[in-house]
Amino acid sequence: MIPYGRQEIDQTDIDSVLSVLQSDFLTQGPQVPLFEKNLAEHVGARHALAVNSATSALHIACLALGLGEGDWLWTSPVTFVASANCGLYCGARVDFVDIDPRTYNLCPKALEAKLLEAERQGRLPKVLVAVHLCGQPCEMQAIHALGKRFGFRIIEDASHAVGGKYQGEFIGSGRYSDITVFSFHPVKIITTAEGGMALTNDDTLAEKMALLRSHGITRDPASMTHAADGPWYYQQIALGFNYRMTELQAALGVSQVERLDHYVAERHRLAARYDAALAELPVVTPWQHPDSYSGRHLYVIRLELERISASHRDVFEALRSRGIGVNLHYIPVHTQPYYRALGFSDGDFPQAERYYAEAISLPLFPNLSESQQDEVIRVLSEVLV
Repeated sequence: MIPYGRQEIDQTDIDSVLSVLQSDFLTQGPQVPLFEKNLAEHVGARHALAVNSATSALHIACLALGLGEGDWLWTSPVTFVASANCGLYCGARVDFVDIDPRTYNLCPKALEAKLLEAERQGRLPKVLVAVHLCGQPCEMQAIHALGKRFGFRIIEDASHAVGGKYQGEFIGSGRYSDITVFSFHPVKIITTAEGGMALTNDDTLAEKMALLRSHGITRDPASMTHAADGPWYYQQIALGFNYRMTELQAALGVSQVERLDHYVAERHRLAARYDAALAELPVVTPWQHPDSYSGRHLYVIRLELERISASHRDVFEALRSRGIGVNLHYIPVHTQPYYRALGFSDGDFPQAERYYAEAISLPLFPNLSESQQDEVIRVLSEVLV
């Protein structure tokens, strides 16, 4: 089976992790701050905080921005559930904005229309999570302008997009958002096995997130309520969590960041081969916004079902049965049973639902060989005949 995505681990990665196993620190040592420093410098951010998952990063980002009971968080319906769940973890309510039919990201025009209606109803969002689906950045300049106009804060869920760029700057630089979140799950662009990171240019937000990721505990005398009892002393000054990244994970991340640009370039090369080979098939290949340089985490095609005798499910199952490990990213969040119970229903976000009815993610990862890719193309061509 050719998987839709997979990690690449080389001897450099293995040696990096092994060096930690042979060191004095398996957690809370020098590798985590080194990983944070290297990635922050790579993308041009002032602060980076490594955590044990992108979900954890989203959670502490929301809390640092003051999201709580009675507030609203808005995001895209076409994303992994964590982009919405992070709002619920804070006691906030969640709503969605339909997608742009070309980029599959949250649509700025739909966002503006929804904001105008929400302003009339007195239910504007406090936080917007802009999801860079497949690695292609949202139209952040337009979203940022709306944030200034309507008073909401912005988190970039860039779980798919580390190494990508928007308007020539690396995603994570924070020009148009308060906080950016990356994921390092094994199928993502670089991996720490499991892990995530929150990046910001705001000193106060960085301090809050650092506190929240480690039980709300500080050893900083300036943050304590009274002078330290001694050199051993610490204080819990907030209710935090155990969201720390281990040294083993960070060591792998330090090694992988060295190949980040290469990985993204390889994904672009393979995507261009798909674009050329699939041009005459009854599918829509991924459109790229001129302001973006995608991380190319996923290569999603949309079936032109009116030109195909088989159904969406038929095509998906035929590919799987012939060794092509396709997937579907994602089932719209508002159609999940948990969210239906919150009042969402079919028809709420028609562009997202149409996308779901047509989308299939093809294999794409840096060490996908051309012969493997050619096999994907051959089988897809035969299935669509």
